[in-house]
Amino acid sequence: MTTALDRLRTLARERAVVASAASVIGWDQETYLPDDGHAWRADQLAWLSEKAHDLATSAAWGDALAAAESEAAAPGLTAAMRRDYDRATKLPGELVAREAQATSLGKQAWAEARKTSDFAAFAPHLETLLAIAREKAERWGYSVEPYDALLDPYERGATAAGIARLFDVLQPRLRDLAAAAVERSNSRDAKLPAGPYPVAAQQAFNAEVAAALGFDFKGGRIDTTTHPFCTTLGPADVRLTTRYDEDDFTSSLFGVMHEVGHGLYEQGLPDAEFGLPSGDPASLGIHESQSRLWENHVGRSRPFWEKWLPVAAKHFPQLARITLDDFLAAIHRAEFSYIRVEADEATYDLHILLRFGLERRMVSGELAVKDVPAAWNESFRDLFRMTPPDDARGCLQDIHWSMGGLGYFPTYTLGNLNAAQLFATATSRPEIAAAIAKADYAPLLGWLRENIHEKGAVPTPAEIIEAATGSPPSPESHLAHLSARYLH
Repeated sequence: MTTALDRLRTLARERAVVASAASVIGWDQETYLPDDGHAWRADQLAWLSEKAHDLATSAAWGDALAAAESEAAAPGLTAAMRRDYDRATKLPGELVAREAQATSLGKQAWAEARKTSDFAAFAPHLETLLAIAREKAERWGYSVEPYDALLDPYERGATAAGIARLFDVLQPRLRDLAAAAVERSNSRDAKLPAGPYPVAAQQAFNAEVAAALGFDFKGGRIDTTTHPFCTTLGPADVRLTTRYDEDDFTSSLFGVMHEVGHGLYEQGLPDAEFGLPSGDPASLGIHESQSRLWENHVGRSRPFWEKWLPVAAKHFPQLARITLDDFLAAIHRAEFSYIRVEADEATYDLHILLRFGLERRMVSGELAVKDVPAAWNESFRDLFRMTPPDDARGCLQDIHWSMGGLGYFPTYTLGNLNAAQLFATATSRPEIAAAIAKADYAPLLGWLRENIHEKGAVPTPAEIIEAATGSPPSPESHLAHLSARYLH
């Protein structure tokens, strides 16, 4: 007998097929699409996005959901689906299609504007995307400020005020810690041996490390793009991307380890639940916790490099000339930089604090788009004591606003806080700590599978963190980790 929940699962599967088709051509847009193909690609993505939205807001979906609720089957799942359905039905298909087209064109315009450091060329697209974001916020509704509504799709249950409280605790202590870490690094002349580090050798080493951490290449691959990312195109199809610098092999390596963290999370979600909240990642803050944990807590640790530095030297012979202590000093170097994605652990979150403040002001209308470059530079001087030399290294450096991703940035720092809290909890278990000391990460991955990956998106992100660690999200573990690594 087919139940209402069965019918609902069938409809969700159909929508997932359409949405994943959009993901495929979105991945292609970021990797191999020729320049002149962007206009047609925007039309394709707009049509697919509207089609997926129509399916998820259809009367059939609503009827099946109501019937499943009345059957009281899988109440956690149906409650999550009710919440998603109610939010989706507040957005007309026309708006969804308009946003998909605007983001597709916006990404192309941003890429060109960044090349020439021409914010004025991107500004009209940002105006359009900001207007769409405000329209969505008004349709969804919010209790205090429109930014709350824009946060919610990325970090369910979060509010701007709640994040501000966490960041207000973090910021003064982080500014002092970052300054001390930079001063300490400046007192040491630690750097990697000079390149070249051939791209082919980097690709081979990166793949070896990714596989050792648990990334399944039968269900994933690594490609090259301008802005590294991870995307899931369907069950058993997780795509990672990176970029290469022949003067510094760690740039692509840590990028790959970061994206492997995302990929391990995606590969750990239940395949049979793909397209349902029970098969979705919980939030970007949880997602980012996985990438930060593997990139920083694992990838920049002494036990990791005790094993992997000799392996790296086989791919890059010049590394045989550097000691482990000097290598660690080089990869733990802290310095203030203009570019977020090149920032070290000690200074990274300052970049996010800047963006969070600007986004709230943009969404509220306090900050006009035309004034963004000046506001960016003013905030940057306040946090970093230096001024970006141009907009390409200032307000044009990130792709997120061109994707309509207002509300996205604070999840990066939430991810850092979550990663430190999860890693501290996991390594308090003697068997996991003993394995990590030998660069064996299978027990850690197993713990993450059980406590994070398999939970899907039915619990809230905060509930997942508290259940896994015994405490609500807090800056304390992150600050303790940074202090131990950069000041002692």
